[in-house]
Amino acid sequence: MGPQKRLEIHNLGMGVEALNADLVFLQEVRHFHHMEAKEFQRTWFGWPEQGQAEFLAPDGYEVAYRTNAVTKHGEHGNALLSRFPLGDIGHHDVSDHRFEQRGLLHVPVRWQGHEIHTVVAHLGLFHSGRVRQIERLAEFIGKHVPPDALLLIAGDFNDWGERLDAPMHEFGLHRARSPLGHSRHATFPSRLPFFSLDRIYMRGLRCVSMQVPKGPAWARMSDHLPLLAELELLEG
Repeated sequence: MGPQKRLEIHNLGMGVEALNADLVFLQEVRHFHHMEAKEFQRTWFGWPEQGQAEFLAPDGYEVAYRTNAVTKHGEHGNALLSRFPLGDIGHHDVSDHRFEQRGLLHVPVRWQGHEIHTVVAHLGLFHSGRVRQIERLAEFIGKHVPPDALLLIAGDFNDWGERLDAPMHEFGLHRARSPLGHSRHATFPSRLPFFSLDRIYMRGLRCVSMQVPKGPAWARMSDHLPLLAELELLEG
């Protein structure tokens, strides 16, 4: 729901489809919420019968979802929408304390003869906790991702101070940036974006272009703006 308590899930679905992205990394996707569902009719324009991940997926996309947080009235987590076939779906709990339930969604994607390991991330609100979560991310990658595999990690890193690039680089991951020299792509808050909380880190790929769609429609649908990147394989 948007800031005016309007149901925006239908507009968001059209927005996701309009982006025409091969892979869509989503955080805080509701699997269900009984209390909010009661506020809207179960009609075509009302509260969806299915989980939000399945509802948001354009026709022909495969869907991966795993729950991060269980609340009084529902549960939510990370999701990946993919135009390409998916492998086995994995989930790793990286909660730093019991007041913030956080997780990593790991999904191999089969793309044009290659396997790309994707991870949807949503890190905590405190820097010390985020550092520990990055360390757990590195441990997870070491155990579950082959060292020579293509790797793509994207999501909300909540890194207000831009301090996570260095530890991510130590683990062999570099941040996707515009080749035109723009170092920051602010996505939060959506009405007046200033912070680059949403990131893409990768291995074996490079960024060709990057943009942040803006405008009243996007700002109404979420408190974060989408981050859209075009990537290609590194030569050699």
